[in-house]
Amino acid sequence: MFRGKFDTTIDAKGRTSIPAKFREVLVDSFGDERFFLTKSIPMRLGGEQMSYGLVIYPHSEFLALEERLKDGGAFGFSVEQLAALRRIVLVPAVECTADKLGRILVPPDLRKAAQLERELHFVGMQKKIDIYSQPVWAKVCAQDEQNFPLDAPGLTALGL
Repeated sequence: MFRGKFDTTIDAKGRTSIPAKFREVLVDSFGDERFFLTKSIPMRLGGEQMSYGLVIYPHSEFLALEERLKDGGAFGFSVEQLAALRRIVLVPAVECTADKLGRILVPPDLRKAAQLERELHFVGMQKKIDIYSQPVWAKVCAQDEQNFPLDAPGLTALGL
């Protein structure tokens, strides 16, 4: 599983480094150094404000997601919702492999969608890695505090 948050940067050409710990998990847990980089689903950050991050899926996890989206109606999505999911998540996806130093090149369209300019956060999210710009990460954290289920009985069941 991918765990933790790692801070890094992206240069003007769109190069960034995947944290070494995450590269290890790709190979050790998922058996493949290949992965897919794509847009995350849109995040509502208060009111009508929407934002995107990027997401890294291990190769096998992305292929499984593609397979599930072939028949998305089984999950209760309308035809329009399924088309939107495919266009937002599947269409911009690029297959990647980091170089020997762990660097990848983030395509310009993905950099623009996620507002990646300098400071980045790689966030382990169990079977995927989220990538956020500094300003978007601050908004995501603020929204998470509002969404946190403070009085939910499930917290105790989780051991939290």
